[in-house]
Amino acid sequence: MRGLIFDIRRYSVHDGPGIRTTVFFKGCPLRCRWCHNPESRREVPEEVDRVYRLEDREIRTKETLGRYMSPEDVVAEVLKDRAFYEESSGGATISGGEPLQQTAFLVELLKLLKEQNIHTTIDTCGFAPNVAFQQVAPFTDLFLFDVKHMETLEHQLLTGVRNDMVLHNLRYLVKEHKQVIVRFPLIPGLNNGEQNLKAMEELFAELPSLRELHILPYHSIAKGKYQRLGIENHMDGVAEPTSDAVARVVSRFTSIGLIVKVGG
Repeated sequence: MRGLIFDIRRYSVHDGPGIRTTVFFKGCPLRCRWCHNPESRREVPEEVDRVYRLEDREIRTKETLGRYMSPEDVVAEVLKDRAFYEESSGGATISGGEPLQQTAFLVELLKLLKEQNIHTTIDTCGFAPNVAFQQVAPFTDLFLFDVKHMETLEHQLLTGVRNDMVLHNLRYLVKEHKQVIVRFPLIPGLNNGEQNLKAMEELFAELPSLRELHILPYHSIAKGKYQRLGIENHMDGVAEPTSDAVARVVSRFTSIGLIVKVGG
């Protein structure tokens, strides 16, 4: 069995507790306007041009995004930093793309990690059949679960899919007493309106065991990726949220008793 991986990043401190190794799966069912990893969308390896500058010279090379790996190969990479996990209560985070696009591979990878007593986290958009969550939940210590927009049609407009299945899976994980941290990408003019924030407050009131919220302010750092991949960037002209705007959202959710962090 092999899975399609587009990156493995070591010494991550923003993808769950402690020092972690983050494994990025390639392939995602969403097309979020603000996507920071557009190279993760297609579930196939892709060849792209890389341009480097060396003094006054321009050097062009080809780079392949995505490689097939076995679960054992991925675990071997993760285990290289076991000492850091033990010192920091860290572990492995599976991100993407969307990890549950490759459910069978993901399950095998999680099983092997748990056999090695590695803390496991899945970073998910929540858009996958519920049976996929049922399969991975027994081997997952923490879910970082995106809530991008509470209104169904707006969610579809911004991401390409409805949010019915997303919210159903979130409620399922809470019902199963899994540890879940909600992640909210804060996008000016798209999901920071009063109606959406109020609906999020109501969601937390409905699910009181959800105690932690991570706010991920939009940034334009991925602009170069869109140019390199030849993908239309729908965020041109959208400003990053100000520190005051982020602080107001933090204060709002802190006031209802949540632990709120900016970033991972």
